[in-house]
Amino acid sequence: MAQLLTDILATQTVYADLSESGLIAFQGDDTITFLQGQLTNDARQLAQQQAQYSGFCSPKGRLLGSFLLWQQAGSTYLQLAAELQAPLQKRLSMYILRSKVTARDAREEWLRVGIAGHNAAGVVQALTGCTLDADMKMAEAGAVSVIRLANDRYQIVAPIADKADWLARIAQHAVAIDSNQWQWLEIRAGIPTIVTATQEQFVPQMVNFDLTNSVNFQKGCYTGQEIVARTQYLGKLKRRMYLVHSEAAMAAGDEIYSPDMEGQAMGMVANAQPAPAGGWDALAVMQISSVATQPLHLKSLEGPLLSLQDLPYAVA
Repeated sequence: MAQLLTDILATQTVYADLSESGLIAFQGDDTITFLQGQLTNDARQLAQQQAQYSGFCSPKGRLLGSFLLWQQAGSTYLQLAAELQAPLQKRLSMYILRSKVTARDAREEWLRVGIAGHNAAGVVQALTGCTLDADMKMAEAGAVSVIRLANDRYQIVAPIADKADWLARIAQHAVAIDSNQWQWLEIRAGIPTIVTATQEQFVPQMVNFDLTNSVNFQKGCYTGQEIVARTQYLGKLKRRMYLVHSEAAMAAGDEIYSPDMEGQAMGMVANAQPAPAGGWDALAVMQISSVATQPLHLKSLEGPLLSLQDLPYAVA
């Protein structure tokens, strides 16, 4: 785009087709009970017109995937990184056993469109008639669902058969951006996406799940829960996720260094995208004790410098 995305966001609404992201559908009488025993958040809250962020951990409490969850048309949907769709659907299915639950690939069932920028709420209301008064609330308009995401962003979910009609209607109100630009908006909102390069690298609190209502500490047992709870109540968290900027390109899994760590990496990039005004923005999990006092370098102690940016929520 000739015009910077940041300038467009200030004066116009933007939209992105998110249908290429992964989507697993769970259906059956035991769906909520099953998900309650696997995911970090309280799946029972989905029945209250509520969407949620959540995660799936290894038995050691390390995240294998992160999701946006909602219920629609009799199924519960987990939206995730496309590259993790097949392995996580297979792994979760292994835990179903005799439960009355089925899992399926739902990518070809639904059009998913992200809406953001100036007057995003007004555009969503014009398109669907839905008004949502809080983040993670959702509403339905016939066969269509709307979810209000963090940072005044929205996701519209419509039957894939109506894709052409919906995209044409949305284009009358908003400017198209691509999925990478939408991921930059996710980064700026402080919402991480676990990808192959970062699987089993972070406990939920390291990627601020406790600050984004993505983990529930009262819900009871789930895979990895003992480690997650121990980190919360007994241990002192040593790493947190921060927003950083670099003039150099960054990628998920890149390591971060500071002089005080004697040559060992003190952090890792979780997600990164080009910044509209130049350089790259990233969510990075880093040693808390090193962040405030040390210069931060990408890939090595001699690597490009990183600068801290402000997240939309406070990092403890």
